[in-house]
This record gives sequence, C-alpha cells and structure tokens, in this order.
Amino acid sequence: MEFSKLNAPSLKELFIQELETMILSGRLMVGEKLPPERELAESMQVSRAVVNSGITELARKGFLIIKPRVGTFVADYRRDGTMDTLMSIMNYNGGILREAEVRSILELRIALDSLAIRLWLPEAKDEEIHLLRSYVEALKTAKTTSEAAEFAFRFQHELAFLSGNTLIPLIFTSFKVPVISLWERFCRMYGIEQLYANSDTLCNYFEARDVDKATEWISSSLNESIDGKYTIYY
Repeated sequence: MEFSKLNAPSLKELFIQELETMILSGRLMVGEKLPPERELAESMQVSRAVVNSGITELARKGFLIIKPRVGTFVADYRRDGTMDTLMSIMNYNGGILREAEVRSILELRIALDSLAIRLWLPEAKDEEIHLLRSYVEALKTAKTTSEAAEFAFRFQHELAFLSGNTLIPLIFTSFKVPVISLWERFCRMYGIEQLYANSDTLCNYFEARDVDKATEWISSSLNESIDGKYTIYY
C-alpha cells in the first residue's frame, strides 16, 4: 500500500488562510483597514516578510486593496475577485459549501445550460443526442455516488461543448470540483435514481428537439435544488 507524502503548510500559507477565513466569516469587514505590517507580524508571530508576501498574494486574489502611503484595506471580493478567489471560497469551512455558494452555482448553471441548449438543440445531430443519451444510461447503472456524479458531469460538459460557445465548457470545467461535490451530495440525499430521472427527462426533450421544454426543465429542476423539495444545503 502506498501512502501520500504529507506537506506541512508554510507560514505564508497559514497567514493567507487565516486572513481569508477572517474575511469570509465577516470578522474582517469590507473596507476595514488592516493594522500596519509590523503590528500584524508581532501579533501573529511571523516575520514581516511573511506578512508582506501574504498581503501581496491576498491582494492578487481580490481579498485586499493596497493603497500606497495610506494602508491595506479589505476588498469586496465579489467585485474584485478572480478564479483564485472562487477557489478560496470553495475551500472555506473545510470545503463544505455554504448556502450562498450552492445557490450561486445552481443559478449560474441555469443560465449556462439554458444558453447551451438554445445554441445547440435547434441544429442538433442525431449522433450528438445519442452520445448524451449514453452518459445518461451510464449514470443509471452507476454503483457509487462518485461514479454517478462523474457521468452527470460528462453529460453536462458535453452539452456545454456542443453549444459551440468557446467559454461555456471552459467555465463549466473550472467548476468541476464543486459541481461534482453537489451531485454527490444530491445522490446521497435523494438517490442516484432521482439524478437519473432528472437527466433522463432532459434527454427526452433533447430527443424531441423541444428547446422550450428543455430550458424550462433545466430551470425547474435546478430551482427544486435551490429552494424546492430537493434542496442540497447542509
């Protein structure tokens, strides 16, 4: 049996994690000014070099704003954040997504999936629909929640790719880890059978070339997970 090598986080990484946690939890409010680097270093018992490089990294990720000769302030990461900011949000609280993040991901999926359907389905080829159907049927026979979630991801990613829009599949891939975790959570709470039923219904609309029904189903089924009978919040 092989065991993975353990790597202890550096002081810089611990400094960044601590400030991210303080910002995301609200202990450090948007617009709040941080103490000078010397005070932070003394308070957290690290070197000024650690504080300086950590602040620089947090500014790059959209959590802080550095104003020369004025000070360092907590930024509104919703306005100034990057994909790195998103990953920090996803990893906050041990990777357990909060209700706000779950809702945001599902709302984004409604928008992107609906756009992909409207771009692709009117001119869809039979072989493309058959490929999507194969993922749905593989999901049906999945033995584990992780296997079911992987097939669900392949189904949705292929739909994104078939849209012909360059950015939709890239955006979808960037969300792969949290999206798969949400599908796994759905399967644990409601069963693989329910995830299959949702995907099967959508694929039926694809086979009927019914754009309106397919987009309506995307909206209604995902809204059931936002605030309906299939919510997936902890």
